[in-house]
Amino acid sequence: MIELHSIKRILEAALLASSQPLSISQLSSLFVEPEVPSHDDLAKAIEELGNECADRGIELKEVASGFRYQVRQDVHSWVARLWTERQTKYSRALLETLSLIAYRQPITRGEIEQIRGVAVSTNIVKTLEEREWIRVVGYRDVPGKPELFGTTKHFLDYFNLKSLDELPPLAEIRDVDDFDPQLALAPIAADGESSIDGEEADFPASAMGEGEDVAAAIEVAADETADQQEASTIDASAPEQYL
Repeated sequence: MIELHSIKRILEAALLASSQPLSISQLSSLFVEPEVPSHDDLAKAIEELGNECADRGIELKEVASGFRYQVRQDVHSWVARLWTERQTKYSRALLETLSLIAYRQPITRGEIEQIRGVAVSTNIVKTLEEREWIRVVGYRDVPGKPELFGTTKHFLDYFNLKSLDELPPLAEIRDVDDFDPQLALAPIAADGESSIDGEEADFPASAMGEGEDVAAAIEVAADETADQQEASTIDASAPEQYL
């Protein structure tokens, strides 16, 4: 049987060399008989590797697709100087659409539009699909058979989440069940910031409400993890509940 020290060295090398998170089964496949470690030995090796990162500039993080090494947030501002690309900005409309899908999935485009009070741009859906953050998970059994959208593991990995349960609870923001999509609100001035879907300035007053609240929740998750994205590569497979 292979020793724990050797298991740790192999796992560490594999995780550092991989361009995406590695699951326990993928890590186990690195070994061949008779040296295949038990599940407990693999788990212990991963735990020890994680503990050994306590005072280092990197951490071993478990996300939806598996484990990966990534830069710690407190040192990211220095490491980020290695990259010259400008951070992508997303419009409020795109974040709200993504948020509603994340919190209310599976959900149709029509249901998103009813909640937000405005039509969902085709460019927004296309962008989210191209980013592999959402996918069609089925069809609503009503006339027209509208597509049902859900998030992917790629979405969870990007936002540094292991599962959807780690999203900020909506109750911490507001009781969204009290929201009336038809409520008239004062106009909102655009901030002029460029965005990926180019619709920031067109965001209508009628779209404020539940969509904005869940977008804020997504942004909470994004703020906690975006500084670590350059240090990690992500898997685009779908969430387990929709496989």
